[in-house]
Amino acid sequence: MSATPGALARRLGLRDAVVIGLAAMIGAGAFLSLGAAHDLAGALAPLAVLIAAGVALCNATATAQLAAQHPSSGGTYHFGREQLGPWWGFLAGWCFVIGKIASCAAMALVIAAYLVPEPAQRLVAALVVVVLTGVNLVGITRTAALARVLVTIAVTALVLTGGRLLVGLASGAPTNGGADGTGGSDGTGGPGAVDGSGAAGAGEGALAIPGPLAGASAGLWDGGLAAVLGAGTGGIVGIALAVAQAAALMFFAFAGYARVATLGEEVVEPRRTIPRAILLALAAVAGLYLVLSVVLVLVGPAPGEDGWGPAPFLTALESVGAGGLWRAVITVGAVAAAGGALLALIAGISRTVLAMARERDLPPVLAHVSPRFSVPQRAEAAAGVAVVLLVLLASDALVAVAASAFGVLLYYAIANLAAFTQVGQWRLFPKAMQVLGVIGCVLLVAALPGRTIVAGLVLLAVGFAYRGLVLVARRTA
Repeated sequence: MSATPGALARRLGLRDAVVIGLAAMIGAGAFLSLGAAHDLAGALAPLAVLIAAGVALCNATATAQLAAQHPSSGGTYHFGREQLGPWWGFLAGWCFVIGKIASCAAMALVIAAYLVPEPAQRLVAALVVVVLTGVNLVGITRTAALARVLVTIAVTALVLTGGRLLVGLASGAPTNGGADGTGGSDGTGGPGAVDGSGAAGAGEGALAIPGPLAGASAGLWDGGLAAVLGAGTGGIVGIALAVAQAAALMFFAFAGYARVATLGEEVVEPRRTIPRAILLALAAVAGLYLVLSVVLVLVGPAPGEDGWGPAPFLTALESVGAGGLWRAVITVGAVAAAGGALLALIAGISRTVLAMARERDLPPVLAHVSPRFSVPQRAEAAAGVAVVLLVLLASDALVAVAASAFGVLLYYAIANLAAFTQVGQWRLFPKAMQVLGVIGCVLLVAALPGRTIVAGLVLLAVGFAYRGLVLVARRTA
């Protein structure tokens, strides 16, 4: 069946929708966020995964409920406009765009880090973005087909790697934790809890976070709620802040389930397909992340002061004596996972840009849909250009993760507010889930680094200023 002019064709069934959601999530969680969460929370990293999954579940039910009523491209941008008003919709769309551009940059940098040495990484990352943007430009069914291949490779690599780590542990292979209790996964001297010093093993029985994520004056802990509440004083407050920040970074890894909602105009039977696809994808990934997090805890703390880094399972394999073959397996899996996530992310951004351009919240020229491929090619190209620029300018993949979490968590807070207003046949889940979703999103944003929060607020102000100027120009025209 052909699409009407300017509309997108409904070509995605349940399986394709689930695969796109899986491809958007699997990547950051296993190959970036899990390591950062372990550096922050140590043996409590699985708790951070559960917290992030709980917030994601609340958000997923809100997104599914909204997408069933409003099956159009744009996700919460469209939902916010319909349920709360134009300014709320604009805020959601703007948060989504800036957050997901940061996500794309992080994914591209992860791919390049596995493929080439440092001097060439940014150029390779930019090339990856260009190639995957080109794939999206020729049709959403091709996007789903490639995503299916990539997510299969990624899951296979993760399962094999997890099994190899467990075999290594069962055979008594040496790990980073050692056998003397000075760096184990029991929270004594490992990265399990917080004294704010930023030094690994800071004293007998100390609860320390090593590496760039540590301390009230280093890395992601710089400023913000952690400093205000005195994370460096240790105790239950410090531990809670470490887990909260770990959960905020882990949430970044769950955010892909909403990619299905942003493709709502292209999904067959959206009222039935979208909720099922979102919940199935989220449940599968939550289980996978929880198991991998436990395995990482069993392996023990990362060596040195840099923590697990952007490739935690590569480091973990080395710690149990796994050789070059296993390095190749996890590298292929990481590149496939990050590539699949990046492919779906670019598609999601472009659909939100399309929706915003249709309402003239972004330049109307971006609202064009290709009559040949039935995709928003100009929005796709604009998203790709923005990601390439950020890849070339960004300083660090984990900084991009934190920036993404800021935008995406606010985006979902608005989604929960919008879903709270739904009534009648469109209410598929209890309102209590939306209340918990708003609270969870706000708390995780507050746990982010101070610099991330400040930079995010500046970008929000720029967006509001732009829309205000456009509205003034309309009135005076």
